[in-house]
Amino acid sequence: MTDPIADYLTRLRNAIMAKHRVVECPASNLKKEITKILFEKGYILNYQFVEDGPQGTIKIALKYDNASKESAIKKLIRISKPGMRKYTGYKDMPRVINGLGIAVISTSKGVMTNKEAAEQKIGGEVLCYVY
Repeated sequence: MTDPIADYLTRLRNAIMAKHRVVECPASNLKKEITKILFEKGYILNYQFVEDGPQGTIKIALKYDNASKESAIKKLIRISKPGMRKYTGYKDMPRVINGLGIAVISTSKGVMTNKEAAEQKIGGEVLCYVY
């Protein structure tokens, strides 16, 4: 697998389209940080890191609206790819749907949202958009 982050986002996307409650993904430190951000911003219901084997897994409980059965996540878009990395400075931070969505940025101070990175005045690699 050449792009584990794209695989992680695709697993989430497929589970949402199939209306699954829980999805499991192979773990890495970067995926754990993205999962924490999704939980803090209210896009997923809960998560659990399971340490089994050398890598471990991440169990993610997806969040749906009770009445309409719509997922809290509408779109997950991978921005920076292994063949074409996308970097941004803090002055040119991307705004996802005019501030309604989030961009996940990998910075020198860790993985954070576009708003947090702009507040701390640091740029980095734009991993994905979530809305």
